Amino acid sequence: MSTYDKNMALTGTPPKSLNLGQKIATLMGMSGLSILVLAIFNVNFPQKGIWLTISLLAIFSGVVLFSAAAYAQSLKGIKNDGVWFKSISGRGIWAWMAGIALTSFYIVLYFYPQFLGLAKSGDNTGIIAFFDPLSKLLSGNPASQWFVYGTLYTVAILAFGIKFIWKYRHNRYEMIRTSSVMFFQTAFAFLIPEFMSRLNSESFSLPYYDLKNIWPLNYYNFERYRVNSMIDSGDIGIAMLIFGVLSIFVITPILTYKYGKRWYCSWVCGCGGLAETAGDSFRQLSDKTQKAWKIERWVVHSVVVFVTLMTTAVIYSYLGNDSSTYWLTKNIFLLGVAGLLTLVFGWVILFKRKELQKDAIYGAIGYFTIIITLIGFHYLSGDGNVFLFKSETLRKTYGFLIGSIFSGVIGTGFYPIFGNRVWCRFGCPMAAVLGFQQRLFSRFRITTNGGQCISCGNCSTYCEMGIDVRAYAQKGENIVRSSCVGCGICSAVCPRGVLKLENGPEEGRINPTEILLGNDVNLMDLVNQK
Repeated sequence: MSTYDKNMALTGTPPKSLNLGQKIATLMGMSGLSILVLAIFNVNFPQKGIWLTISLLAIFSGVVLFSAAAYAQSLKGIKNDGVWFKSISGRGIWAWMAGIALTSFYIVLYFYPQFLGLAKSGDNTGIIAFFDPLSKLLSGNPASQWFVYGTLYTVAILAFGIKFIWKYRHNRYEMIRTSSVMFFQTAFAFLIPEFMSRLNSESFSLPYYDLKNIWPLNYYNFERYRVNSMIDSGDIGIAMLIFGVLSIFVITPILTYKYGKRWYCSWVCGCGGLAETAGDSFRQLSDKTQKAWKIERWVVHSVVVFVTLMTTAVIYSYLGNDSSTYWLTKNIFLLGVAGLLTLVFGWVILFKRKELQKDAIYGAIGYFTIIITLIGFHYLSGDGNVFLFKSETLRKTYGFLIGSIFSGVIGTGFYPIFGNRVWCRFGCPMAAVLGFQQRLFSRFRITTNGGQCISCGNCSTYCEMGIDVRAYAQKGENIVRSSCVGCGICSAVCPRGVLKLENGPEEGRINPTEILLGNDVNLMDLVNQK
Protein backbone atom coordinates (compact mmCIF):
# COMPACT_ATOMS: atom_id res chain seq x y z
CA MET A 1 0.00 0.00 0.00
CA SER A 2 1.31 3.44 -0.88
CA THR A 3 2.17 5.74 2.01
CA TYR A 4 2.32 8.82 -0.20
CA ASP A 5 0.40 11.71 1.37
CA LYS A 6 -1.82 13.33 -1.27
CA ASN A 7 -3.04 16.09 1.04
CA MET A 8 -2.19 19.47 -0.52
CA ALA A 9 -3.34 21.61 2.43
CA LEU A 10 -0.80 24.31 3.24
CA THR A 11 -1.75 24.18 6.91
CA GLY A 12 -0.72 20.56 7.25
CA THR A 13 -2.63 17.48 8.33
CA PRO A 14 -4.32 17.39 11.73
CA PRO A 15 -3.05 14.65 14.07
CA LYS A 16 -4.83 11.33 13.65
CA SER A 17 -4.32 10.25 17.28
CA LEU A 18 -3.91 11.77 20.72
CA ASN A 19 -0.43 12.48 22.02
CA LEU A 20 0.78 11.06 25.33
CA GLY A 21 -0.19 14.15 27.33
CA GLN A 22 -3.71 14.10 25.92
CA LYS A 23 -4.10 10.39 26.68
CA ILE A 24 -3.05 10.91 30.31
CA ALA A 25 -5.39 13.90 30.62
CA THR A 26 -8.27 11.91 29.12
CA LEU A 27 -7.68 9.07 31.59
CA MET A 28 -7.64 11.56 34.47
CA GLY A 29 -10.85 13.29 33.37
CA MET A 30 -12.68 10.02 32.75
CA SER A 31 -11.63 8.78 36.20
CA GLY A 32 -13.24 11.83 37.82
CA LEU A 33 -16.35 11.41 35.69
CA SER A 34 -16.54 7.72 36.63
CA ILE A 35 -16.75 8.64 40.31
CA LEU A 36 -19.78 10.85 39.57
CA VAL A 37 -21.40 8.04 37.58
CA LEU A 38 -20.91 5.65 40.50
CA ALA A 39 -22.52 8.25 42.78
CA ILE A 40 -25.54 8.43 40.44
CA PHE A 41 -25.99 4.68 40.94
CA ASN A 42 -25.98 5.26 44.70
CA VAL A 43 -22.55 3.80 45.47
CA ASN A 44 -21.81 4.75 49.06
CA PHE A 45 -18.52 6.61 49.43
CA PRO A 46 -17.31 6.64 53.09
CA GLN A 47 -15.75 10.12 52.90
CA LYS A 48 -17.98 11.98 50.46
CA GLY A 49 -16.14 15.28 50.81
CA ILE A 50 -12.78 13.76 49.91
CA TRP A 51 -14.13 11.74 47.00
CA LEU A 52 -16.09 14.72 45.67
CA THR A 53 -12.93 16.84 45.78
CA ILE A 54 -10.96 14.11 43.98
CA SER A 55 -13.69 13.79 41.32
CA LEU A 56 -14.02 17.50 40.55
CA LEU A 57 -10.27 18.08 40.61
CA ALA A 58 -9.71 15.13 38.27
CA ILE A 59 -12.28 16.43 35.78
CA PHE A 60 -10.94 19.97 35.97
CA SER A 61 -7.29 18.89 35.71
CA GLY A 62 -8.07 16.50 32.86
CA VAL A 63 -9.58 19.25 30.73
CA VAL A 64 -6.81 21.73 31.54
CA LEU A 65 -3.98 19.25 30.90
CA PHE A 66 -5.62 18.07 27.67
CA SER A 67 -5.81 21.69 26.50
CA ALA A 68 -2.19 22.33 27.40
CA ALA A 69 -1.08 19.22 25.53
CA ALA A 70 -3.10 20.28 22.50
CA TYR A 71 -2.16 23.97 22.28
CA ALA A 72 0.90 24.76 24.42
CA GLN A 73 3.46 23.61 21.84
CA SER A 74 1.60 25.00 18.82
CA LEU A 75 2.14 28.41 17.32
CA LYS A 76 -0.25 31.19 18.30
CA GLY A 77 -3.18 31.77 16.00
CA ILE A 78 -6.18 29.80 14.75
CA LYS A 79 -5.71 27.10 12.13
CA ASN A 80 -8.19 24.95 10.26
CA ASP A 81 -7.35 21.80 12.16
CA GLY A 82 -9.85 19.42 10.59
CA VAL A 83 -12.88 20.19 12.76
CA TRP A 84 -15.22 18.91 10.06
CA PHE A 85 -13.30 15.62 9.90
CA LYS A 86 -13.57 14.89 13.63
CA SER A 87 -16.56 12.88 14.75
CA ILE A 88 -17.27 14.98 17.85
CA SER A 89 -17.16 18.36 16.06
CA GLY A 90 -18.46 17.27 12.65
CA ARG A 91 -21.83 15.71 13.63
CA GLY A 92 -20.36 12.21 13.63
CA ILE A 93 -21.27 9.25 15.81
CA TRP A 94 -19.50 10.72 18.86
CA ALA A 95 -21.39 14.00 18.43
CA TRP A 96 -24.74 12.21 18.40
CA MET A 97 -23.77 10.12 21.41
CA ALA A 98 -22.71 13.25 23.30
CA GLY A 99 -25.92 15.04 22.29
CA ILE A 100 -28.08 12.13 23.46
CA ALA A 101 -26.17 11.89 26.76
CA LEU A 102 -26.44 15.64 27.46
CA THR A 103 -30.11 15.74 26.49
CA SER A 104 -30.90 12.74 28.69
CA PHE A 105 -29.10 14.38 31.62
CA TYR A 106 -31.12 17.58 31.24
CA ILE A 107 -34.42 15.69 31.00
CA VAL A 108 -33.63 13.85 34.24
CA LEU A 109 -32.38 17.04 35.91
CA TYR A 110 -35.50 19.07 35.11
CA PHE A 111 -38.27 16.48 35.29
CA TYR A 112 -37.04 13.39 37.17
CA PRO A 113 -34.62 14.62 39.86
CA GLN A 114 -35.58 11.65 42.05
CA PHE A 115 -33.41 9.50 39.81
CA LEU A 116 -30.47 11.68 40.88
CA GLY A 117 -31.31 11.04 44.51
CA LEU A 118 -33.56 13.97 45.42
CA ALA A 119 -35.89 13.00 48.26
CA LYS A 120 -39.16 14.80 49.01
CA SER A 121 -38.72 13.95 52.65
CA GLY A 122 -35.73 12.62 54.53
CA ASP A 123 -32.12 12.51 53.41
CA ASN A 124 -31.08 12.66 49.77
CA THR A 125 -29.26 9.81 48.09
CA GLY A 126 -27.25 9.28 44.92
CA ILE A 127 -25.26 12.07 43.34
CA ILE A 128 -27.23 14.80 45.13
CA ALA A 129 -26.17 13.42 48.52
CA PHE A 130 -22.63 13.13 47.12
CA PHE A 131 -22.57 16.93 46.80
CA ASP A 132 -23.90 17.54 50.33
CA PRO A 133 -20.47 18.28 51.88
CA LEU A 134 -19.78 21.12 49.43
CA SER A 135 -23.30 22.53 49.72
CA LYS A 136 -23.19 22.52 53.52
CA LEU A 137 -19.77 24.15 53.43
CA LEU A 138 -21.02 27.04 51.26
CA SER A 139 -24.62 27.58 52.33
CA GLY A 140 -25.14 25.32 55.32
CA ASN A 141 -27.94 23.47 53.50
CA PRO A 142 -28.15 20.02 51.91
CA ALA A 143 -27.59 19.89 48.17
CA SER A 144 -30.36 19.99 45.58
CA GLN A 145 -30.33 19.03 41.91
CA TRP A 146 -29.76 22.70 41.09
CA PHE A 147 -26.71 22.89 43.34
CA VAL A 148 -25.27 19.82 41.61
CA TYR A 149 -25.98 21.39 38.25
CA GLY A 150 -24.56 24.76 39.29
CA THR A 151 -21.35 23.16 40.55
CA LEU A 152 -20.80 21.14 37.37
CA TYR A 153 -21.75 24.18 35.29
CA THR A 154 -19.15 26.32 37.05
CA VAL A 155 -16.43 23.65 36.82
CA ALA A 156 -17.14 23.31 33.07
CA ILE A 157 -16.86 27.07 32.45
CA LEU A 158 -13.64 27.31 34.48
CA ALA A 159 -11.96 24.27 32.90
CA PHE A 160 -13.03 24.90 29.31
CA GLY A 161 -12.42 28.62 29.85
CA ILE A 162 -8.74 27.81 30.41
CA LYS A 163 -8.85 25.68 27.25
CA PHE A 164 -10.38 28.63 25.38
CA ILE A 165 -7.63 30.96 26.64
CA TRP A 166 -4.94 28.48 25.53
CA LYS A 167 -6.50 28.28 22.08
CA TYR A 168 -7.01 32.04 21.59
CA ARG A 169 -3.99 33.24 23.52
CA HIS A 170 -2.89 35.35 20.54
CA ASN A 171 -5.95 37.58 21.01
CA ARG A 172 -6.05 39.83 24.10
CA TYR A 173 -9.76 40.57 23.71
CA GLU A 174 -10.67 36.87 23.85
CA MET A 175 -8.52 36.27 26.93
CA ILE A 176 -10.07 39.18 28.86
CA ARG A 177 -13.62 38.33 27.75
CA THR A 178 -13.26 34.69 28.78
CA SER A 179 -11.77 35.66 32.14
CA SER A 180 -14.82 37.89 32.66
CA VAL A 181 -17.41 35.13 32.10
CA MET A 182 -15.37 32.79 34.34
CA PHE A 183 -15.41 35.41 37.11
CA PHE A 184 -19.11 36.27 36.85
CA GLN A 185 -20.17 32.62 36.78
CA THR A 186 -18.02 31.67 39.77
CA ALA A 187 -18.69 34.73 41.92
CA PHE A 188 -22.13 36.09 41.00
CA ALA A 189 -23.95 32.96 39.85
CA PHE A 190 -22.42 30.34 42.16
CA LEU A 191 -20.68 31.60 45.31
CA ILE A 192 -22.53 34.82 46.26
CA PRO A 193 -26.05 33.26 46.23
CA GLU A 194 -24.77 30.39 48.39
CA PHE A 195 -23.11 32.79 50.85
CA MET A 196 -26.34 34.84 50.97
CA SER A 197 -28.20 31.68 51.95
CA ARG A 198 -25.72 31.06 54.79
CA LEU A 199 -26.55 34.50 56.25
CA ASN A 200 -30.20 33.53 56.73
CA SER A 201 -31.62 32.95 60.19
CA GLU A 202 -35.03 32.68 61.83
CA SER A 203 -35.34 36.47 62.04
CA PHE A 204 -33.61 37.34 58.78
CA SER A 205 -33.86 35.82 55.33
CA LEU A 206 -32.32 36.80 52.00
CA PRO A 207 -33.88 35.54 48.77
CA TYR A 208 -31.78 33.46 46.39
CA TYR A 209 -30.62 35.98 43.78
CA ASP A 210 -28.25 35.57 40.84
CA LEU A 211 -27.26 39.24 40.51
CA LYS A 212 -26.21 38.91 36.87
CA ASN A 213 -29.56 37.53 35.70
CA ILE A 214 -31.85 40.25 34.34
CA TRP A 215 -35.46 40.11 33.20
CA PRO A 216 -36.61 38.61 30.86
CA LEU A 217 -33.92 35.95 31.36
CA ASN A 218 -34.94 35.58 35.02
CA TYR A 219 -38.64 35.61 34.16
CA TYR A 220 -39.50 34.50 37.71
CA ASN A 221 -38.05 37.59 39.40
CA PHE A 222 -41.36 39.45 39.67
CA GLU A 223 -43.54 36.58 40.83
CA ARG A 224 -45.45 37.07 44.06
CA TYR A 225 -43.26 34.86 46.24
CA ARG A 226 -40.09 36.55 44.95
CA VAL A 227 -41.38 40.06 45.50
CA ASN A 228 -42.68 39.16 48.96
CA SER A 229 -39.37 37.56 49.95
CA MET A 230 -37.48 40.69 48.88
CA ILE A 231 -39.83 42.98 50.78
CA ASP A 232 -39.62 40.77 53.87
CA SER A 233 -35.80 40.96 53.74
CA GLY A 234 -35.87 44.66 54.58
CA ASP A 235 -33.58 47.23 53.02
CA ILE A 236 -31.33 44.68 51.31
CA GLY A 237 -34.30 42.96 49.69
CA ILE A 238 -35.81 46.28 48.61
CA ALA A 239 -32.44 47.22 47.10
CA MET A 240 -32.43 43.95 45.14
CA LEU A 241 -35.92 44.65 43.85
CA ILE A 242 -34.99 48.19 42.81
CA PHE A 243 -31.79 46.89 41.19
CA GLY A 244 -33.87 44.39 39.20
CA VAL A 245 -36.11 47.17 37.86
CA LEU A 246 -33.20 49.53 37.14
CA SER A 247 -31.39 46.73 35.31
CA ILE A 248 -34.23 46.55 32.81
CA PHE A 249 -34.94 50.22 32.15
CA VAL A 250 -31.65 52.01 32.93
CA ILE A 251 -28.53 49.85 33.22
CA THR A 252 -29.16 47.57 30.25
CA PRO A 253 -30.01 50.30 27.68
CA ILE A 254 -27.03 52.46 28.70
CA LEU A 255 -24.49 49.63 28.52
CA THR A 256 -25.95 48.32 25.26
CA TYR A 257 -25.80 51.79 23.73
CA LYS A 258 -22.12 52.13 24.64
CA TYR A 259 -20.85 48.58 24.05
CA GLY A 260 -23.54 46.59 22.23
CA LYS A 261 -25.13 43.43 23.58
CA ARG A 262 -21.69 41.86 23.97
CA TRP A 263 -21.35 43.45 27.44
CA TYR A 264 -23.87 40.87 28.62
CA CYS A 265 -24.04 38.01 26.10
CA SER A 266 -20.28 37.55 25.83
CA TRP A 267 -18.91 39.03 29.07
CA VAL A 268 -21.45 38.29 31.85
CA CYS A 269 -24.15 35.77 30.93
CA GLY A 270 -23.73 32.22 32.21
CA CYS A 271 -25.54 30.71 29.20
CA GLY A 272 -23.19 32.55 26.89
CA GLY A 273 -20.25 31.63 29.10
CA LEU A 274 -20.95 27.90 28.77
CA ALA A 275 -21.55 28.26 25.04
CA GLU A 276 -18.25 30.09 24.53
CA THR A 277 -16.13 27.73 26.63
CA ALA A 278 -17.55 24.20 26.69
CA GLY A 279 -19.32 24.79 23.37
CA ASP A 280 -16.41 26.34 21.47
CA SER A 281 -15.71 23.12 19.54
CA PHE A 282 -19.20 23.27 18.01
CA ARG A 283 -19.44 26.92 16.90
CA GLN A 284 -18.94 26.02 13.22
CA LEU A 285 -22.18 23.98 13.25
CA SER A 286 -24.48 27.03 13.27
CA ASP A 287 -26.78 27.24 10.27
CA LYS A 288 -25.82 30.15 7.99
CA THR A 289 -28.79 29.92 5.59
CA GLN A 290 -31.28 32.75 5.11
CA LYS A 291 -34.09 30.37 6.04
CA ALA A 292 -32.50 29.79 9.45
CA TRP A 293 -32.13 33.56 9.87
CA LYS A 294 -35.85 34.11 9.19
CA ILE A 295 -36.85 31.33 11.58
CA GLU A 296 -34.51 32.80 14.19
CA ARG A 297 -36.12 36.24 14.06
CA TRP A 298 -39.70 35.00 14.30
CA VAL A 299 -39.05 32.43 17.02
CA VAL A 300 -36.93 34.56 19.33
CA HIS A 301 -39.23 37.58 19.13
CA SER A 302 -42.25 35.35 19.73
CA VAL A 303 -40.53 34.25 22.95
CA VAL A 304 -40.14 37.93 23.93
CA VAL A 305 -43.86 38.53 23.39
CA PHE A 306 -44.67 35.39 25.37
CA VAL A 307 -42.53 36.40 28.36
CA THR A 308 -43.90 39.96 28.26
CA LEU A 309 -47.49 38.71 28.38
CA MET A 310 -46.67 36.17 31.10
CA THR A 311 -44.85 38.69 33.31
CA THR A 312 -47.61 41.25 32.87
CA ALA A 313 -50.24 38.67 33.84
CA VAL A 314 -48.26 37.52 36.90
CA ILE A 315 -47.75 41.06 38.24
CA TYR A 316 -51.37 41.97 37.46
CA SER A 317 -52.64 38.95 39.41
CA TYR A 318 -51.34 40.15 42.80
CA LEU A 319 -52.00 43.90 42.45
CA GLY A 320 -55.08 45.47 44.01
CA ASN A 321 -57.81 47.80 42.76
CA ASP A 322 -58.00 50.10 45.78
CA SER A 323 -56.09 53.26 44.84
CA SER A 324 -56.24 54.48 48.44
CA THR A 325 -54.22 51.45 49.57
CA TYR A 326 -51.97 50.78 46.56
CA TRP A 327 -50.33 53.46 44.44
CA LEU A 328 -49.83 50.84 41.72
CA THR A 329 -53.25 49.40 40.95
CA LYS A 330 -54.16 46.87 38.29
CA ASN A 331 -55.52 49.51 35.92
CA ILE A 332 -52.55 51.85 36.35
CA PHE A 333 -50.14 48.95 35.77
CA LEU A 334 -51.86 47.82 32.57
CA LEU A 335 -52.09 51.38 31.27
CA GLY A 336 -48.39 51.81 32.05
CA VAL A 337 -47.48 48.64 30.13
CA ALA A 338 -49.64 49.69 27.18
CA GLY A 339 -48.15 53.20 27.21
CA LEU A 340 -44.56 51.94 27.34
CA LEU A 341 -45.12 49.49 24.49
CA THR A 342 -46.84 52.20 22.45
CA LEU A 343 -43.88 54.53 22.91
CA VAL A 344 -41.36 51.84 21.91
CA PHE A 345 -43.21 50.59 18.85
CA GLY A 346 -44.19 54.10 17.81
CA TRP A 347 -40.57 55.29 18.00
CA VAL A 348 -39.40 52.33 15.92
CA ILE A 349 -42.02 52.75 13.22
CA LEU A 350 -41.60 56.53 12.98
CA PHE A 351 -37.82 56.88 13.19
CA LYS A 352 -36.21 53.48 12.56
CA ARG A 353 -38.43 51.73 10.04
CA LYS A 354 -35.88 52.17 7.23
CA GLU A 355 -33.46 49.96 9.12
CA LEU A 356 -35.92 47.07 9.37
CA GLN A 357 -36.90 44.47 6.80
CA LYS A 358 -40.54 44.54 5.63
CA ASP A 359 -41.41 41.33 7.47
CA ALA A 360 -39.87 42.79 10.63
CA ILE A 361 -42.08 45.87 10.34
CA TYR A 362 -45.18 43.75 9.75
CA GLY A 363 -44.20 41.50 12.64
CA ALA A 364 -43.72 44.45 14.99
CA ILE A 365 -47.10 45.89 14.06
CA GLY A 366 -48.74 42.47 14.45
CA TYR A 367 -47.19 41.77 17.85
CA PHE A 368 -48.06 45.25 19.10
CA THR A 369 -51.67 44.82 17.97
CA ILE A 370 -51.92 41.45 19.71
CA ILE A 371 -50.52 42.74 23.01
CA ILE A 372 -52.67 45.85 23.10
CA THR A 373 -55.78 43.85 22.16
CA LEU A 374 -55.13 41.34 24.90
CA ILE A 375 -54.61 44.11 27.43
CA GLY A 376 -57.96 45.52 26.38
CA PHE A 377 -59.60 42.19 27.19
CA HIS A 378 -58.87 42.55 30.88
CA TYR A 379 -62.12 44.41 31.41
CA LEU A 380 -64.00 41.31 30.21
CA SER A 381 -62.17 38.80 32.40
CA GLY A 382 -62.00 38.09 36.10
CA ASP A 383 -59.11 38.66 38.46
CA GLY A 384 -56.01 36.76 37.42
CA ASN A 385 -57.25 36.20 33.84
CA VAL A 386 -55.93 39.32 32.21
CA PHE A 387 -55.06 37.46 29.00
CA LEU A 388 -57.96 35.00 29.04
CA PHE A 389 -55.76 32.50 30.90
CA LYS A 390 -54.84 32.36 34.55
CA SER A 391 -51.45 33.92 35.22
CA GLU A 392 -50.28 30.69 36.87
CA THR A 393 -51.13 28.78 33.70
CA LEU A 394 -49.10 31.19 31.58
CA ARG A 395 -46.19 31.03 34.04
CA LYS A 396 -46.10 27.22 34.14
CA THR A 397 -46.42 26.99 30.35
CA TYR A 398 -43.56 29.44 29.81
CA GLY A 399 -41.43 27.76 32.47
CA PHE A 400 -41.95 24.34 30.90
CA LEU A 401 -41.62 25.21 27.20
CA ILE A 402 -39.00 27.98 27.37
CA GLY A 403 -37.33 27.79 30.77
CA SER A 404 -36.89 24.01 30.72
CA ILE A 405 -37.27 22.44 27.26
CA PHE A 406 -35.78 25.24 25.13
CA SER A 407 -33.06 26.72 27.33
CA GLY A 408 -32.00 23.48 29.02
CA VAL A 409 -32.78 20.35 27.08
CA ILE A 410 -32.44 21.78 23.55
CA GLY A 411 -30.27 24.81 24.23
CA THR A 412 -27.40 22.87 25.81
CA GLY A 413 -28.07 19.24 24.99
CA PHE A 414 -27.98 19.95 21.26
CA TYR A 415 -24.55 21.68 21.23
CA PRO A 416 -22.92 18.87 19.20
CA ILE A 417 -25.70 18.90 16.60
CA PHE A 418 -26.90 22.48 16.04
CA GLY A 419 -24.01 24.50 17.44
CA ASN A 420 -23.26 26.16 20.75
CA ARG A 421 -25.65 29.12 20.58
CA VAL A 422 -28.96 27.42 19.79
CA TRP A 423 -30.65 28.93 22.87
CA CYS A 424 -29.00 32.34 22.53
CA ARG A 425 -29.89 32.57 18.86
CA PHE A 426 -33.40 31.12 18.69
CA GLY A 427 -34.84 31.29 22.19
CA CYS A 428 -33.24 33.72 24.64
CA PRO A 429 -35.58 36.71 25.21
CA MET A 430 -32.75 38.67 26.84
CA ALA A 431 -30.64 38.32 23.70
CA ALA A 432 -33.61 39.46 21.61
CA VAL A 433 -34.23 42.57 23.74
CA LEU A 434 -30.53 43.49 23.73
CA GLY A 435 -30.36 42.78 19.99
CA PHE A 436 -33.27 45.14 19.40
CA GLN A 437 -31.40 47.87 21.27
CA GLN A 438 -28.12 47.07 19.54
CA ARG A 439 -29.56 47.13 16.05
CA LEU A 440 -31.38 50.43 16.43
CA PHE A 441 -29.28 52.70 18.63
CA SER A 442 -26.03 51.10 19.81
CA ARG A 443 -22.58 52.51 19.01
CA PHE A 444 -21.18 48.99 18.65
CA ARG A 445 -20.29 47.71 15.19
CA ILE A 446 -17.79 45.44 13.47
CA THR A 447 -15.92 47.45 10.85
CA THR A 448 -14.47 45.77 7.78
CA ASN A 449 -11.67 46.48 5.34
CA GLY A 450 -12.94 44.86 2.17
CA GLY A 451 -9.76 45.54 0.23
CA GLN A 452 -7.85 43.10 2.46
CA CYS A 453 -10.44 40.28 2.39
CA ILE A 454 -9.25 37.10 0.62
CA SER A 455 -12.63 35.34 0.96
CA CYS A 456 -11.19 32.46 3.01
CA GLY A 457 -14.52 32.13 4.84
CA ASN A 458 -13.07 31.62 8.32
CA CYS A 459 -15.21 34.42 9.75
CA SER A 460 -18.49 32.95 8.49
CA THR A 461 -17.50 29.39 9.38
CA TYR A 462 -16.77 30.19 13.01
CA CYS A 463 -19.64 32.65 13.59
CA GLU A 464 -21.73 30.93 16.24
CA MET A 465 -24.77 33.13 15.52
CA GLY A 466 -25.06 32.07 11.88
CA ILE A 467 -24.07 35.42 10.35
CA ASP A 468 -22.45 35.31 6.91
CA VAL A 469 -19.66 37.67 7.96
CA ARG A 470 -17.72 37.15 4.74
CA ALA A 471 -20.54 38.69 2.68
CA TYR A 472 -20.13 41.92 4.67
CA ALA A 473 -16.33 41.81 4.58
CA GLN A 474 -16.19 41.35 0.80
CA LYS A 475 -18.14 44.59 0.35
CA GLY A 476 -16.34 46.54 3.05
CA GLU A 477 -19.66 46.86 4.85
CA ASN A 478 -19.92 47.48 8.60
CA ILE A 479 -21.71 44.73 10.50
CA VAL A 480 -24.60 45.95 12.66
CA ARG A 481 -26.75 42.90 13.38
CA SER A 482 -29.24 42.20 16.16
CA SER A 483 -28.00 38.66 16.63
CA CYS A 484 -24.29 39.48 16.86
CA VAL A 485 -23.07 38.83 20.42
CA GLY A 486 -19.71 40.53 19.85
CA CYS A 487 -17.69 37.43 20.70
CA GLY A 488 -14.97 38.65 18.32
CA ILE A 489 -14.08 35.19 17.00
CA CYS A 490 -14.61 36.36 13.41
CA SER A 491 -11.88 38.92 13.99
CA ALA A 492 -9.67 36.44 15.85
CA VAL A 493 -9.69 33.86 13.05
CA CYS A 494 -9.26 36.37 10.20
CA PRO A 495 -5.76 35.90 8.71
CA ARG A 496 -5.71 39.42 7.23
CA GLY A 497 -7.01 41.62 10.05
CA VAL A 498 -10.08 42.63 8.04
CA LEU A 499 -12.51 42.79 10.96
CA LYS A 500 -12.40 45.07 13.98
CA LEU A 501 -14.82 45.48 16.90
CA GLU A 502 -15.53 49.15 17.60
CA ASN A 503 -17.77 51.35 19.73
CA GLY A 504 -17.67 54.34 17.39
CA PRO A 505 -20.34 56.89 16.47
CA GLU A 506 -23.23 55.93 14.21
CA GLU A 507 -22.38 58.57 11.60
CA GLY A 508 -20.72 57.13 8.54
CA ARG A 509 -22.08 53.62 8.92
CA ILE A 510 -22.85 51.77 5.72
CA ASN A 511 -26.29 50.30 6.16
CA PRO A 512 -26.85 46.71 4.99
CA THR A 513 -29.65 47.77 2.63
CA GLU A 514 -27.32 49.85 0.51
CA ILE A 515 -25.72 48.37 -2.64
CA LEU A 516 -22.08 49.25 -2.59
CA LEU A 517 -21.28 48.28 -6.16
CA GLY A 518 -24.13 50.19 -7.79
CA ASN A 519 -24.96 53.86 -8.26
CA ASP A 520 -27.08 54.18 -5.11
CA VAL A 521 -24.07 54.88 -2.88
CA ASN A 522 -21.27 57.33 -3.46
CA LEU A 523 -18.33 55.69 -1.72
CA MET A 524 -16.26 58.88 -1.79
CA ASP A 525 -19.01 60.71 0.09
CA LEU A 526 -18.90 58.02 2.78
CA VAL A 527 -15.12 58.23 2.98
CA ASN A 528 -15.14 62.04 3.23
CA GLN A 529 -17.69 61.93 6.06
CA LYS A 530 -15.20 60.08 8.27
